[in-house]
Parts: sequence; structure tokens; C-alpha cells
Amino acid sequence: MQTQIREATLEDAQLIASLTRAAWANRVAVTSGGHRETASRVSQHLLHGGAFILLADGEPIGSARWLPREDNSAIWEMLRIGVLPAFRGLDLSQQLVEAIIHHAYVNEVEELRLAVRHDQPRLLDLYSAYEFSEAPELEYAHANPMDPPPTVMRRILKN
Repeated sequence: MQTQIREATLEDAQLIASLTRAAWANRVAVTSGGHRETASRVSQHLLHGGAFILLADGEPIGSARWLPREDNSAIWEMLRIGVLPAFRGLDLSQQLVEAIIHHAYVNEVEELRLAVRHDQPRLLDLYSAYEFSEAPELEYAHANPMDPPPTVMRRILKN
């Protein structure tokens, strides 16, 4: 299997929304906003931030997004990282994480943040391997008020 990452364009909004809903199905609690993802919301994310699409043999199989914080554009929040069920267990989502980290360095971003849902603690170790650390003093701007607060993690890229 040949994998590739490409940066998303506005024309990819519906594709990303579909990928997100499919990646969330039977995996993330039904209260997660990812189950109700729309092309309109993805378009807004793409206009203000960006996204990558993961391809396997030329077919889209996953995506991940980032948004600069409204109060500090040098801090990006990563969100909606997901891979289709048929491609799980192959460490492919890590390629999306690495792509965003690299893109953040190129764009001289100072810090990356992400949130781990309360019901997915296994992801804490995954992100720790990428030098993210828990930051209980921070609130996640995109937290779902219908769920318990997520664990916010951060990675400082430059001081």
C-alpha cells in the first residue's frame, strides 16, 4: 500500500466531512460533533486553518485539521484526526499528526494543542510519543459542552 498526504482545498470540504463521519462511526461516542460534521463547517475550518488528507493507493482514507486560536494565531489547535475503519491498526493516523507538526514548524507556529476525549485515554500515550504533554491549565476551544471536558495536550515548538 502506497500512502500519501496532501493539503486539502475548499473543494475537499464534503470529502473531509464524509471521512470524519465515517472515521467516527462506531468508534467515538455519539455525542461527538464529528458524527454531525458538515461540509459547511469543514469549509470554515479550511478558510481559517487547514487540513490534510491521507491517501492510500490514491484513495482518501483519512484526514486531520488545524485551526489557529482566535486569541493567538501562533497557536494551532489540531482537531478531527481520523482514519477509516478498514485502515486502522496500521499507524496511519500518525502520518497525519506528523504532517501537521511539520507544517506548523514551516509556518513558524509556536505551539500545537489538541484534546483527547475522556473516553479515549489510550490516545494520551500516542500523542505523548510526539512530545505533547498534558496541560490541565488549558481549555480546548472546540470542546463539546455535552461531554466531560477533554484532556488538553500541548507541544511547544519554539520559545
